Amino acid sequence: MLLNHVDTGSGLPIVLLHGLFGAARNFGTVQRALSPLFHVIAMDARNHGASPHVAGMRYQTLAADVLETLDALGVERAAVIGHSMGGKTAMTIAVMAPERVARLLVADIAPVPYQHENAAVADAMRAIPLRAGLTRAEAEAALTDAVPIPSVRTFLIQNLQFGPQPHWRIGLDEIATAIPDLEGWETPAGTYSGPTLFVSGAHSDYVQPEHRPVIRALFPTARFVSVKNAGHWLHADNPAGFLSVVEAFLHDWKG
Repeated sequence: MLLNHVDTGSGLPIVLLHGLFGAARNFGTVQRALSPLFHVIAMDARNHGASPHVAGMRYQTLAADVLETLDALGVERAAVIGHSMGGKTAMTIAVMAPERVARLLVADIAPVPYQHENAAVADAMRAIPLRAGLTRAEAEAALTDAVPIPSVRTFLIQNLQFGPQPHWRIGLDEIATAIPDLEGWETPAGTYSGPTLFVSGAHSDYVQPEHRPVIRALFPTARFVSVKNAGHWLHADNPAGFLSVVEAFLHDWKG
């Protein structure tokens, strides 16, 4: 599948992969900062943003979408940066096709299965009555029980198109069906030995010390860094801190 993408700048290519219920625009600050020096490609995963809505969201499938899109763009090798779901996609690409990945940055996720409340969140989103006249405040209020954090509700409602016929821009049914695959992890065969950085939010519990042996088994050169004043959405919680880590990681990259 060819993915919708935002393509800016010129130079060595960098791919940005967003998290669950997100879109390429989530990396807007990072993309704008890197574009003067790099060719930056922020992609919408299938069923997200403006990419097609199609069933099937195993990470091997999401990785294949990214590689097919890079083929169409004539990009043979790129640095890959992924957050959460996008981080698992990035890891899968690096192990499946290490020759395509110049360096790898994984933001606040590990190559392990998780058990979160994403199924309940998706169900709450699908339960919002999409009637004419629906307001943003009403839609957010309908998510309060499943999503108690206001900023997360606002983030999710960005995927809802209001107007005479409100509708979800994303493939919400396809995503809901795929939650077990998205929260899970199937370890691909192989390893990636290129430069690898795992970046965590200081207030996040997604990447634990006990995950490091699993990480290093797949990514033997992995290094770890934490961004202060940030949780799981570290690039939104502390954009300057996250960007400084990204820029330092790319500083000595010569292609």
